[in-house]
Amino acid sequence: MEKMLFAAATCLCFVACSGNKQEIVVSNDSPHDRPEEMVAVNAASLTVAAPGAFRILDAEGNELPYQLTYDKKIIFPASVKAGSNATYTVTAGSPAAIDTLVYGRQFPERKDDMAWENDRSAYRAYGPALQQSGERAFGYDIWTKCVSKPVLEKRFRLDREEKISFHVDHGEGMDVYAVGPTLGGGTAALLDSLGNIVYPYCYKNYEILDNGPLRFTVRLNYGPISVNGDTAVIEHRLISLDRGSWLNRTEVSYDGLSKAAKLAPGIVVHRQNPQGYTLGEGYMAYADSTENADNGNGVIFVGVVSPESDGNMYQQLAEPAGDAIGHILAPVGYEAGKTFTYYWGSGWSKGGMPDADTWNNYLKTFSENLNLPLKVTVK
Repeated sequence: MEKMLFAAATCLCFVACSGNKQEIVVSNDSPHDRPEEMVAVNAASLTVAAPGAFRILDAEGNELPYQLTYDKKIIFPASVKAGSNATYTVTAGSPAAIDTLVYGRQFPERKDDMAWENDRSAYRAYGPALQQSGERAFGYDIWTKCVSKPVLEKRFRLDREEKISFHVDHGEGMDVYAVGPTLGGGTAALLDSLGNIVYPYCYKNYEILDNGPLRFTVRLNYGPISVNGDTAVIEHRLISLDRGSWLNRTEVSYDGLSKAAKLAPGIVVHRQNPQGYTLGEGYMAYADSTENADNGNGVIFVGVVSPESDGNMYQQLAEPAGDAIGHILAPVGYEAGKTFTYYWGSGWSKGGMPDADTWNNYLKTFSENLNLPLKVTVK
């Protein structure tokens, strides 16, 4: 799993190109520098050679990694100064091997956890085996990391085979985030007519669409729930995580809704830091002190960027659930059959995200950049 090369045989057909190179121009109209931001071009527009038989070079001649995604895009990290352009050259040739820093799979050996990671953080969504056990855990879980290399396989194996708990930091991070019967670290849920959260339970089935080296993508489908008189509402999620990003991109849609509804991405608020949240314009953030705040666990910074939401709010739980006392929510109107897109993720004070101000500024800038996306042109 250390390195990954593109398979020479792909299912795509590419038109032969009379020249031996092409240019990709990436334009940044925003007031922010955009370092190593993942951009995408249609694979069919790169006619120099098939994926795995061309290289992408920056203006200094440095080779950049790239990936062919499930939806036939070529993605690569572009760095563009504010208000400027960057030109990348595509030439025929064998690309260098790529360190695989983005990875995920289902872990049936751990109650069907769907877990994935990049070089920043790791996450998991709970699966059917956990639901069958009766354990109530609804939202996304967050695993901290302070190393860029993959850690999931090692943590699950050591916890299972050698009883070395992943709830303890052994020098690479740990699982000290409490989810329970809450939305956890950024899960979206429908709201009933009174504004109450209709919690999704565990995913029913899944399909992994991309698995590194630069992007992980998984489709999760959930079992039926009842909302506002509709008794067979099915949720679909498409989650992707890129190398270098603190946030997952997630598309949510529902079948079985007979009328418009409201939904809201949410972050659980714990009693250890009841006032530690920020409700910003287009984003919300929380500094989670972890289950045992006096144990040197550091702080887990959780965030949601939701440009479509109508505003953010705090909603107290009717009764505390363990240490959970409420949620911060970003409600949005949802039309049946549509797709809602938002972003969620985390950073760790012992893993590259020093403090709440830095985290909040990252989320604010990310939200602003969504309004001025990088423009990509293939020549």
